[in-house]
Amino acid sequence: MASIRDIAKMAGVSPASVSRILNNDPSFSINKNTRARVIEIANRVQYSKKNVERGPKSSGKKMTIGLILRHDVKSELSDPYFHEIHEGIEEEAAKWRLHVEVAFTMHESNKDWESLHDYGAVIMVGEMTPAAISKVKKYNENLILIDASPNDPNISYICNDFVDKTYEILNYLYSLGHRNIAYIGGRASIVDEAGSTIYKSGDARADAYHNWMKLKGLSDFDQAFITNWSTKEGFQSANNVLKLKNRPSAVVVGSDPMALGVYKSFSNHQVKIPQDISVISFDDVEMTQYLTPTLSSVYINADEMGKLGVRLAKSMISEEIGASITVTVHSQLKIRESVAKKK
Repeated sequence: MASIRDIAKMAGVSPASVSRILNNDPSFSINKNTRARVIEIANRVQYSKKNVERGPKSSGKKMTIGLILRHDVKSELSDPYFHEIHEGIEEEAAKWRLHVEVAFTMHESNKDWESLHDYGAVIMVGEMTPAAISKVKKYNENLILIDASPNDPNISYICNDFVDKTYEILNYLYSLGHRNIAYIGGRASIVDEAGSTIYKSGDARADAYHNWMKLKGLSDFDQAFITNWSTKEGFQSANNVLKLKNRPSAVVVGSDPMALGVYKSFSNHQVKIPQDISVISFDDVEMTQYLTPTLSSVYINADEMGKLGVRLAKSMISEEIGASITVTVHSQLKIRESVAKKK
């Protein structure tokens, strides 16, 4: 049974305001839209003053968002993208006085699927198999996916624009005269309901790179180095780039941590950025702005992805929306000193 405090969380007002609205206090002045929203939510959650007074105290679980994560705490901290998504979820939930708790991570061996019944909504972060998604939906229909693009029109999800941004980067480099452009990145992966990770041959950025090179008639220069998402692997991949008989004039890197490795490799080999090779990356973490030269990178509004997930969850809980929704959060290419015209 929903309480006045529950309704207040969903409406974004104080419990005192809800109480005065529901008791039709004639001396209480409040915006008519807010009053209507509170009454509508109270009706939807079947609030009854009589039942609240006589019934058992509400557990409040229905006002809680359950998180299903791909990453544990340790691995999340090493990945700025997923860390910021999680921070955005926590920040937005606190704004609306909603409680967030991790139901389980996908790699746990003993996942409590039954517990998903108790949450008002569930947010899954990261790509999951269709079977894993279906299993969650079995226990909770109010499901939102973040950083995923499921092939299911009945699923609400929030995704990035990495494909479009990869094209934008490549078109910008092309306008500067670059034709021999290499790509360094990691493998995308998807997790099944048992927690096993299934790796792909590349990711959306790598696929966009290959497609663009083909469309531009530059297949002879198509060189993609796909490894793990780490600084060490970025370093090794850059070493391999420098071994090419025909060195590229520009390199696109899938993440800033990998770009740090690229910088170190080029420095070790006295390769100057951008005079010898231009570099553009993804993430735009703060520390890369202090590199020499400063790194051009794509700013990904990852925390906003998390915040949008909570707003969707809140709307689902209060039944303000009844259809699946797809949201694309756009990123921003920030050009700095690491890019120059091809000589």
